[in-house]
Amino acid sequence: MKLLPTTIEGVSLVDINLFQDLRGSFSRLFCENDFSSLLGTRKIIQINRSLTVVPGTVRGMHFQYPPHAETKFISCNKGRVWDVAVDLRLGSPTFLRWHAEELSSQNRRMLIIPEGCAHGFQVLDPDSELLYFHTNFYTPGAEGGILYADPQLGITWPLPITNLSDRDQEYPLISQDFNGIRI
Repeated sequence: MKLLPTTIEGVSLVDINLFQDLRGSFSRLFCENDFSSLLGTRKIIQINRSLTVVPGTVRGMHFQYPPHAETKFISCNKGRVWDVAVDLRLGSPTFLRWHAEELSSQNRRMLIIPEGCAHGFQVLDPDSELLYFHTNFYTPGAEGGILYADPQLGITWPLPITNLSDRDQEYPLISQDFNGIRI
């Protein structure tokens, strides 16, 4: 695995090595030793999978407030997605900036999104499937979100939006007095 920095500190892109032979292929998605500098004392404690059927669908922008904040490791097992992280961390030099990467089954890349950043994605191919590794449990009372189309963020979505959950449509705009999330 090769860990690559992005324009937002702590948001990292991982190039995953693929080993192939006549039988097929093998790739390692996670190794605690490889990610120890990012994890510190945290551990992967939850693994989730999502399947999104319709291209253009947006899921996000989600996060959890401390003490339930989480780092996410996201990879695409099937199809293609436009995966987005938004920095919401108090005092961060990249506060309210976003970074996006195309993740696909073909490029075998993974995006690591640290605590204090919101996450969302847009599906580019039908029946796209994501695999998430989380460093904290999902806690309904700690969930938060920001509107995917907040003009303060100016996220560029590659396709017209075709589908959103009611919850994702109803997230508020970022208020002028929002200073960030203390991590």
